Amino acid sequence: MKESISFRLNGKPIHLDVDGDRTLLWVLRTDLGLTGTKFGCGESLCGACTVVVGKEAVRSCQVPVKAVRGKDVTTIEGLEQNGKLHPLQEAFADTGGLQCGFCTPGMIMNAFALLLKTPKPTRSQIRAGMEDNLCRCAAHHRIVQAIERVSTLARGVS
Repeated sequence: MKESISFRLNGKPIHLDVDGDRTLLWVLRTDLGLTGTKFGCGESLCGACTVVVGKEAVRSCQVPVKAVRGKDVTTIEGLEQNGKLHPLQEAFADTGGLQCGFCTPGMIMNAFALLLKTPKPTRSQIRAGMEDNLCRCAAHHRIVQAIERVSTLARGVS
């Protein structure tokens, strides 16, 4: 049954008449055309569909869209501002933290949420925070380097 659902998406208000039980992933991809959020396993195990709700990384493949009513949702598309990539996006590219690119949006969104909560994480905090996002290309070491680079920038160290 359709219901009216409103939330903020990438800083802009969104109003939808949609089945509230549809997953956020499919609303983002098919209804709103934001295809940066990927479908991976569909079971909340791989992290390819990660978006940030409030300050929390969530697996959009398991979140009904009605659960984000009145909340702030950020997708990979929302990190770029005025044509400029977010420092995490730049760092992933610079360090080679992306290879095939499929897991990259989910990795970056998970890292974004990690840095929101812990702006200056240790390497072990980064590894623990990223543990549940899977990369089949084995770029994990470079992903950790990218997150460390951005956290160093947050510290004001060059």
